Amino acid sequence: MTEARGSAGPNGVTHARHAPGTPCWVSLMVHGLAATQEFYGALFGWEFRPGPQQLGPYVRALLDGREVAGIGRLPPDRHLPVAWTPYLASNDVDLTADAVRLCGGTVGVGPLDAAEAGRMAICSDPSGAVFGIWQTAAHLGTAITGVPGTPAWNELVTFESVTVAKFYESVFGYEEEAADSPDLDYVGLHLDGRPVAGIHGVGTALPRDRGPHWMTYFEVGDTDDAVERIVGLGGHVLRPARDSAHGRVATVADPEGARFSVIENPR
Repeated sequence: MTEARGSAGPNGVTHARHAPGTPCWVSLMVHGLAATQEFYGALFGWEFRPGPQQLGPYVRALLDGREVAGIGRLPPDRHLPVAWTPYLASNDVDLTADAVRLCGGTVGVGPLDAAEAGRMAICSDPSGAVFGIWQTAAHLGTAITGVPGTPAWNELVTFESVTVAKFYESVFGYEEEAADSPDLDYVGLHLDGRPVAGIHGVGTALPRDRGPHWMTYFEVGDTDDAVERIVGLGGHVLRPARDSAHGRVATVADPEGARFSVIENPR
């Protein structure tokens, strides 16, 4: 994670409606729903309640009664990766899905209504990275950030940033800010001057078994402790804990192989 993130107070920030283009939700599709709930419940202290079932069994994860993420069971007829997927806010999912197609992306699921919660689509950008689009109705998205157990940042890991950044700029109206270093292929995506996501081009360092993908960072109170618990719960360390300008961070995978990062936000 290279781009600066917004800060939050020690008690977190409670969110209302998200501006179009803002990452507003993260969702994970897995094979073993019950086992995955046990893993993330033990790791982040999440509790769960049922959510919309349009794509099959689905639960929403709650922290102190506020929604932070979703986990669903992969439908047998859908060839989707076991991966954390960010949803980007839209005022009109159908129009945004049309823009995705016009700009060289693909719409794999939807647009469709998720009961009374809202309207959604699952898409991929021209490099193949999967993301979602969410149009709010009853469900506003992630209700709290800035405390352990909540999403802290979303970053696209891809071959190179320039081409795919133009896609996201065209679809969602982002402003781009390239990294200062000529040795770093990184573009920050901004809305109204505020960083909301990043694109990191890593070239041949991209995992061959994964391809371009969005990486979700979750805040933790202690990165080293979180990594130890992840391993104890059956997860894996992909990149050991290390210090960064934004806090101590590690890249890991859950027992089904879904990649994510944990970061300890320096106070």
